[in-house]
Amino acid sequence: MKKIYIYALAASLSLGFTACEDLDTMPAGNTLTSAQKEEVLKLDPGKAIAGVNAIFAQFNQYMPNATALGAERHNDFGYPSVMMFTDANGYDMVSDDNGYNWAGNNLDFSDRVNTSRESQILWNDMYAMIYAANNVITAIDRETEENTSKYYLAQGLSVRAFSYFVLAQLYQFNYAEHKNDPCVPIVTDLNSNEVAVNGAPRSTVEEVYTLIKDDLDAAVDLLTDAEENGVTRADRRYISLAVAYGLRARVNLTMQNWPAAAADAAKAIEVSDAQPAGLTDVNKPSFMSSTEKNWMWGIVVAETDRVVTSGIVNWISHMGSLNYGYANFSGGRQINKKLYNTIPASDIRKNWWLDKDGVSPVLTNEQKAFIDQYYGPYTQIKFAPYANEVGTSTNANDMPLMRIEEMYLIKAEAEAMAGQDGKSTLENFIKTYRDPEYVCMVSSAADVQEEVFRHRRIELWGEGLNWFDVMRLNKPVDRRGGGFPNATMIFNIPAKSPLLLWRIPEAEIQANPSLEDSDNNPSAPTPDPVADEE
Repeated sequence: MKKIYIYALAASLSLGFTACEDLDTMPAGNTLTSAQKEEVLKLDPGKAIAGVNAIFAQFNQYMPNATALGAERHNDFGYPSVMMFTDANGYDMVSDDNGYNWAGNNLDFSDRVNTSRESQILWNDMYAMIYAANNVITAIDRETEENTSKYYLAQGLSVRAFSYFVLAQLYQFNYAEHKNDPCVPIVTDLNSNEVAVNGAPRSTVEEVYTLIKDDLDAAVDLLTDAEENGVTRADRRYISLAVAYGLRARVNLTMQNWPAAAADAAKAIEVSDAQPAGLTDVNKPSFMSSTEKNWMWGIVVAETDRVVTSGIVNWISHMGSLNYGYANFSGGRQINKKLYNTIPASDIRKNWWLDKDGVSPVLTNEQKAFIDQYYGPYTQIKFAPYANEVGTSTNANDMPLMRIEEMYLIKAEAEAMAGQDGKSTLENFIKTYRDPEYVCMVSSAADVQEEVFRHRRIELWGEGLNWFDVMRLNKPVDRRGGGFPNATMIFNIPAKSPLLLWRIPEAEIQANPSLEDSDNNPSAPTPDPVADEE
């Protein structure tokens, strides 16, 4: 019997994940009933807690794919690897493809070869998260009346939805135009036995989004009950009701369910404990800790985590400008010069990057001295070093997965596209929190959407979200005039080019009995460079 690769991988990644699986069988191997599962949870709640923690441990891993790849890769550290890959694919994060930049394959799109290590890392990481989520979902009765169990079940459903949502946007074009096109295989708590024998074919985009929406609808209901009865999260690594609404707002926005997206974003704002960061909150390097008031959800990192003790095998090592890491030698990460030039001086966010002369007025003398050693114009200083210690090698930064500011931008776009006053929502938000002089100069729904997109590019820069906007809005990848230092990386890839889609890894095609080479996204040559513009 041929064992499906995603399960072989997940098993190898899941040491210590058996807590939830133990809820499924008696010692002699007999299947537990739903009532018996509930009794086990009551007698030993640690099993469920361990299963939930195993889900979120998957977000932050040290080289989880070393065995599968047959190599140790310093861009292999859990979900932040996906964030780094996709940001480098786009046109807003500029970097130098030199010997210290581990995003080189993403910059030139050689990651799209289905034997690339990046394709394997991305696929493995997302399905490992799905595997861990399924373990928790399987262990808890869907009809449970116990509020702690509802909270745990909602964690599994939410992360499964999040994972499939990421995959859906990477392996197929946008929902509105591609509902019936092949997306990714679906593996759930309900079909896992069949999948283990027969594999899983690619489901359609519609089928994947149906699962995503069903999971999030259930999670919202479960978390509403749990939180009303006093069951809340311990910290922001876990999913709250506000985060579940936020995830559903993202999904509805992508599906072009405009009124629903606006309503979910508004509800996320209403029930969240987060508040937008104001002008005096973000006029300095920040975005380092999940305890910051504007974070809704994030990857929480401890100093003892292996990615931290490694020194350099972590997200902020590659991204950060004010700490020790790869960025010191790769030249760091810069903003697209064209985008930077659209930010007025009155917008506090302009100071998140060095200007054309390599200066930012918000840096201290110590920070400036450190920056001057390594970096040139347009380099980011948005992300502070851990504990605000300049030059630190303790790279224990938390990483943002969702901030409250995104909800205001979703609300503005969705309202405009639904024929409501999204323009005022956008203008009031920017004027209050980012640029007191801002006036939205556009009026049509399409133009408001484009203006929101520009603000998303600025506000959410470096947070692993831009690529999803590129895909849902059918944007080309046009790097001309962006300041990319390598002539070989200056592309103008048209929207909907097959190259923009990731390909299912060769190892998965070979191991999955329900997939053939012909089922994969089409192969496309790496793009030809084009002439740059000023």
